[in-house]
Amino acid sequence: MTVKVDALSTAAGMWDEMASGFDDLEDVYKATVQSVTYEDGWAGLSAAAAAAQFAATRKQFAGAQVEARAIASLLRDAYTQFARLVKAVKDLAADAKADHMAVDTQGKATYDLTQLDAGRKDTDYNNAVQERRAAEAEWTRKIKNAVQAVDDADQGVKLALHEAAGVKGFFDRMLDPFNTHDFNDRAVGDIEVYEAREAKRYADRMLEGDKLSPDERAEWVRLNRDNADDKAYSRTFLSSLGPEDTLKLSNKFNDLAYFDDTQNRKDYLALERGLANTVAGGTRVPDFKDANGKKLPFGSTGYRAAYEQWSKSPDANFYNSWREGLQKAGVEKYDLDVTGDKIAVGTGHGQEARGYQSLVTLLKQGDADYSPQFMADITDDMIAAEKRDPDIWDLHGKFEGKEDGWFANDPVDGALKVMSKDAETATGYLDPGAGGKDAENRGNDRLHYLLKERDWDSTNTTEWRGNIETTGDDKADSDARDGLGDAIAAASTGTASGDTQTQSDGKHTVEQARVMQDTIALLDKGAKGDSIDGNLQDGLARALTDYAPDTHGILTDDQRFAYNGGGDVFPDKDGAHINVDRTSLTRLLRGAADEPANFAMMYEAERAQAAQGLAAAGASPGHGTENWDNPARRAGIGTGTFNAIGTDVILDDRDAKKGWADDVAKYTYHAGGTPITLIPGVGDAAQRLLDTATYEWSKDVKAEADQFAKEGASKDLGAKNQAAHDLINSWAGGRGLDYRNDQMVINMRDESSQSYITSRTSALAALGRD
Repeated sequence: MTVKVDALSTAAGMWDEMASGFDDLEDVYKATVQSVTYEDGWAGLSAAAAAAQFAATRKQFAGAQVEARAIASLLRDAYTQFARLVKAVKDLAADAKADHMAVDTQGKATYDLTQLDAGRKDTDYNNAVQERRAAEAEWTRKIKNAVQAVDDADQGVKLALHEAAGVKGFFDRMLDPFNTHDFNDRAVGDIEVYEAREAKRYADRMLEGDKLSPDERAEWVRLNRDNADDKAYSRTFLSSLGPEDTLKLSNKFNDLAYFDDTQNRKDYLALERGLANTVAGGTRVPDFKDANGKKLPFGSTGYRAAYEQWSKSPDANFYNSWREGLQKAGVEKYDLDVTGDKIAVGTGHGQEARGYQSLVTLLKQGDADYSPQFMADITDDMIAAEKRDPDIWDLHGKFEGKEDGWFANDPVDGALKVMSKDAETATGYLDPGAGGKDAENRGNDRLHYLLKERDWDSTNTTEWRGNIETTGDDKADSDARDGLGDAIAAASTGTASGDTQTQSDGKHTVEQARVMQDTIALLDKGAKGDSIDGNLQDGLARALTDYAPDTHGILTDDQRFAYNGGGDVFPDKDGAHINVDRTSLTRLLRGAADEPANFAMMYEAERAQAAQGLAAAGASPGHGTENWDNPARRAGIGTGTFNAIGTDVILDDRDAKKGWADDVAKYTYHAGGTPITLIPGVGDAAQRLLDTATYEWSKDVKAEADQFAKEGASKDLGAKNQAAHDLINSWAGGRGLDYRNDQMVINMRDESSQSYITSRTSALAALGRD
């Protein structure tokens, strides 16, 4: 908080002046001293000896200039870094104080709880105290990290100054009893280059089988933490290492972390994280902008053109070279304990990992943002490799769960999982219209390949016939397609996987809507949308929930979604919308509904849309009561569709599913289950309506299934539409209407029930339960 770094800038200027002084001295020395060895006829042994000595001295003058200018550059670089980082500390401290925090000399933030009104309700006061305690911890954490960044930079400057000046350590001095010291004519003026060289020394030792001390591991972690995103550091380090040794180094970290030195696992995983972040920094492709300075979205035609131009520039040389090296190293085989020891004896023992499997395992450990272009390129390269050899990733044994799930045995799915952390990357990669169409009118077919063509069975199996072991059929790991499901959700919604904090508004871009539209079409090809791989269901449920305004419109025959057998996504003031057949959508909703949490989330989203429609209803019934009947009708349609879906889930396996509807009831968002941030289109009025409509709608689902199983589809089932009625009654009560006796409200419930029966019947038919 008090350090003044301006002196560094002043010192840099003085070192530059020193370099100029040595330059002048070199000229004088050359003209007045060195010249005597080749002028005036001096010859013989003494002349030769003097010439060598004078040349060495002049070389020292030249070396001094290089060293002085390098140190000037390092000091100037240090000034720039410290000025920025120290300012960040000061700004954070000021922001914390603006949040009514006291910040002590150690950077700990504390809130004076006497500022809270203790007279509030107990629950409100306790919540406020917890809120302030959490804020204290967060401010303290931020300040600690900012101070750590200053110290990391300081250590880097120290290292660079010592290297540039040729400062020798204790053991170096012992090996040099005469304490000779030349000016460093190879000094460089870039702190990060010296740090990259230091990191490379650690990497070389690890690859040679040496074990680093705790202090050395900590220093390497610092080097990565301070510099991973710096182009000079990351490219210097990765260039000197090369793709193949980068993969071997990652394997070494994992062998030590999980097998050979497990007590220091935390250190090795920190080093692997730093290596992954260094790969992210070194392979970063610039953000390209249009003529107006606006960022071009990854996957757009404009982005593609800008990238093609950049790829021919000198700045792209490292990226192009490293990708080319990965294409070769990525398909080679390398030793790795987790694969080699997976099978103790017999077929599969000693099996090796492919380079791309090691690469994606590495990338999964990183916490930096990877370039969308890099992620797309390596995934395309892996797909190209598996098209040449469909069994290229196949291994014996399972790599799943907490035990071995960290290893990316299916690197394509693992890369998709990494992509899902950045929605822009996922959208640009999976959008069928990304980059436009080629000369043969073909668009991006990645989504089609992943959903309909790819071989997802990557586990080799064997069978025993007596004492003979034979090859069995390939099988899929239990986590197969997990990354694809997350990537589809991120690509179609614009929300990164795992983000439950960002409130969804249910609005989408054309690119996102195209991903959703094509996903529905591909999964329902052959009317099979009601049977979807389990690992796709969570992602699909999140995506369908985010599209609740659209799915509600499609299910309730909103004229904007007039599907005619060839609907395309369409934009309006509320963003871009999907336009699919209602029966196809119904099957997809069913396909994502096996998990109670997923069904509850989608049902709650539909109820929120119904509540939104009711909340927006006019003050009076209107001509023909359409102002009130229409939203009531739509509430019944949505309820009927979802009750039919729930019925189908239970009837698929009644014994296994009989507790399913009870589990569903646990996940209503107002009861603390489904995060409300995942439910779009919940305005304040609709929220109040949902909070007062407390009927457990899961009872209707269970009753429908019981009656269907008892009566059969040929009978006219009675309407179990109480959930929609409860919404209508809550709406009426909020408007001061007597929902029991008011004829208009009774009429609304009747309209709702009629629509409920129709939609339920249609949905059951779509699900093959005519």
